Amino acid sequence: MAEAPPQQQQLHQPLQQPLIAGFDAGQTHTTCRLALLTATGTWTSLAEGEGSGVSHLGAPAGEQRFEAALRSSFTAALAAAGLPGHQRLAAAAVGASGIEAGTAVQQRGLALTAAALGLRLQQADVCGDEYTALLGAFGEQPGVLVISGTGCIALGRDAGGRTHRCGGWGWLLDGAGSAMDIGRDGLALSVQMADGRLAETPLRAALWQALAVETPQQVKAAVVADGFAPAGFARLAPLLDAAAASGDPQARAVIERSAEALAQMVAGVSLRLDLARPAVCGVGGALQHLGTLQAAFSIAVERHCPGAQLQAAAGDACAGALSLAAQAALRC
Repeated sequence: MAEAPPQQQQLHQPLQQPLIAGFDAGQTHTTCRLALLTATGTWTSLAEGEGSGVSHLGAPAGEQRFEAALRSSFTAALAAAGLPGHQRLAAAAVGASGIEAGTAVQQRGLALTAAALGLRLQQADVCGDEYTALLGAFGEQPGVLVISGTGCIALGRDAGGRTHRCGGWGWLLDGAGSAMDIGRDGLALSVQMADGRLAETPLRAALWQALAVETPQQVKAAVVADGFAPAGFARLAPLLDAAAASGDPQARAVIERSAEALAQMVAGVSLRLDLARPAVCGVGGALQHLGTLQAAFSIAVERHCPGAQLQAAAGDACAGALSLAAQAALRC
């Protein structure tokens, strides 16, 4: 499904077309984008809203966080569109962090989505946010998408529709290349500087000031505080990127290791799908906003996957989710 050109809509009048919603649910925040489904099966965006983040559904309070994220972002999107809070949806699709295809977790996410938004199961679709991001970036075309945000993952598609994924196995096991990993590695360096194992650089002071701590003991307590990880680590990544840009050798090493990890995922996907000189999109907060990481990633991709073509994504994860929502609406 493609997005049609925007059109003017008198939102204070009853809607004349079915309303659909696409959600991009990450660990830090959730975005809901509303659109009108056209008679030709395309859709036109109306507005979007932001809500709270999600965690794995199996984590403590995971289900409650998932429902709260959908409801809060949907409510914000309705307000932004000038629509009443009781407005009904024709269909919705959610791309969420931690949803694995074909698992009980996916089925639970589907049931929670239907309940939270007042839909029948047939009107909803739920999958991993990497899939909606891939669909938004490339549509049905081949390519490799790598996401580096709070977490990280790479997913690719070949011309025949086969997909393969590298990474994304959870922050406790496989966070190399993510903002969470960058922040955590920076804090690890800071306590080593504090106890004399590494030479002091301005990085330690910058990180500790951001955490409002003064001793390594306080750092140790801060990172185990309720609600800190992994988003708490990820919020420190921009400080590492800035320090690397200023020439801090320790910060530079962290950024370059992360870029290498992301490039290795791209190479792994390309190899499994037999993609020669693949189109590659790098998205997510870390790759989009950390300039030093972005530059190092570009160099590392060329080294690990010669001939790869870095390009901007055609659309984002909400666009991919809206495509799935449109398909669900047409099925009903």
